Amino acid sequence: MLFQKNQKKISSILRTIYKPSLNERDIDHLKDQIIQIIKKFNQNNSKKKLTISEKTSLVICYGDNINSNQKSSIQVFQNFFKKNLNKYFNAIHFLPFYPSSSDSGFAVKDHYKIEKRIGSWSDIKKISKSSHVMADIVINHSSARGLWFKNFLKKKRPGKDYFLTVNSKFNTSKVVRPRDHKLLKKIDIFGKSDFLWRTFSADQIDLDFKNPSVLLRFIKIMVHLVSNGVTIFRLDAIAYLWKKNGTNCINLKQTHEIVKLLRLISNLLNVETIIITETNLPEKENLSYFGKNDEANWIYNFSLPPLLIHAFLFENSSYLNKWSKKLPNAKFQNSYLNFIASHDGIGMRPTEGILNKKSLNNFLKRLKKNGSKFSYRKVQNKSKKVYEANITVFDALKKSDTDPNGKFFLERYIAAHAIMISFEGVPAIYFNSLFGKSNDEAKYVITGNNRDINRYKWSYENIKKKLNNKNSKQSIFYQNLGKLLEIKRKQKAFHPNAKRLNINLGSKIFCYERISLDKKQTIICITNLSTKLQYIKINKNLIKYRDLLGRKTFFTLDKKIKLDPCQTIWLSNR
Repeated sequence: MLFQKNQKKISSILRTIYKPSLNERDIDHLKDQIIQIIKKFNQNNSKKKLTISEKTSLVICYGDNINSNQKSSIQVFQNFFKKNLNKYFNAIHFLPFYPSSSDSGFAVKDHYKIEKRIGSWSDIKKISKSSHVMADIVINHSSARGLWFKNFLKKKRPGKDYFLTVNSKFNTSKVVRPRDHKLLKKIDIFGKSDFLWRTFSADQIDLDFKNPSVLLRFIKIMVHLVSNGVTIFRLDAIAYLWKKNGTNCINLKQTHEIVKLLRLISNLLNVETIIITETNLPEKENLSYFGKNDEANWIYNFSLPPLLIHAFLFENSSYLNKWSKKLPNAKFQNSYLNFIASHDGIGMRPTEGILNKKSLNNFLKRLKKNGSKFSYRKVQNKSKKVYEANITVFDALKKSDTDPNGKFFLERYIAAHAIMISFEGVPAIYFNSLFGKSNDEAKYVITGNNRDINRYKWSYENIKKKLNNKNSKQSIFYQNLGKLLEIKRKQKAFHPNAKRLNINLGSKIFCYERISLDKKQTIICITNLSTKLQYIKINKNLIKYRDLLGRKTFFTLDKKIKLDPCQTIWLSNR
């Protein structure tokens, strides 16, 4: 009976997506194909739960973040993870490990293979036995040099009808874009002239989800990934999926319905999975991907990185506080994925409607002084705006106007991560951030790609040597961030869904309270954003509270809390 109910849900979603282009018979046929995929998987796989708790922390990395001549990159990473990271993290996000032609893996040539030098599906399966594995479904586009596109040009399957082409009458004047290159590419094919749609680059051709075969293909890809140990899926660039003449071609209803469908399918699989949407957009649009608790399980907390960095650089919590106060608590089993840095840059679109024009310009100027490059997007095919600042979090936080020599840089860096780790949601740390990696200027000079500034790859011997030296920069950052993660995973009040309440203690302080699901533990997280001593008072009886970060005495004689420059304290009642 329950399964029949879900079959009806699948049919209903498919109608919303494809009517009137598909008739009821076609919709029923598509639904039956989806049901068969689910049934086949469940016949071959027993039930498996995925537990998310205060112990859940995620490291973001490339499959080849660490290299050695002796083994595949993933095997090298696994050895490193066992020795150095598994006491802090129980989930790994491997950025695209598929054969690719560009964009560090995001121009996928074959979704069913792993790049040979990186590893194999057996490597992923092995890692998944002890850690949650997160992988990208690069769903919006595919490589111009991949099998699908080659088949498209030859009118062969699979791929002959996979790619989006439009004619000269298609109105793109309102299209919202994340890049500034030419969107359409004229192509003479099959006896007529059409235009290929290229949201992200000339090498990444957008797929046509108006063709249900494309949707079905990606459902099969998702199930294939689950079969190989992946339980968390990042839907890359999902907001741009559906295009409609005369619209902005972003966040369209059909896109949301496709996310809803993938969530429903994932719920019906015997193996529990999590779907996370990658939507680097203004706050309201980003939050919309929770749907009515029926779309993404997790969404990236995209506003956190720029607002957090801004707060430290200008020693002012006003914008951060205002945003945090309005941010809704995620519903149970949904969550925010918190991060400061990723393989991309610091997105500026999430600051829209939060930072005013003057504050944004000052922010960009400060980041430029700290070594940032900038990537731009087209606005209605005319003007350009900064889309993201391409800079490592190390360099972004290194210096400020009040700290031009970076005297308090280490404290600032640790404090920023302490906020991210203790904030409501699941914390995710980019691999290079763990070791305080600065801008990779050498790689940028070679490739000319702004995003490569934050995509450094390590040799195993090099990183091993750095960590063995307790006084090295890499070791110091690793030890400090590791300590935060180790403490975090023992606190019930740091469960991803533990309630968060903002406490306003003025512009130099960022403060919030976390309350465990059973309401037995309360942790007050307080951070001094400034390079000056701060004295604060909280209207709360803190006699029995202790600082989890090790400070034994935090009260002054007049019952105020003393905070050193860029210091964080976690005050717990137990």
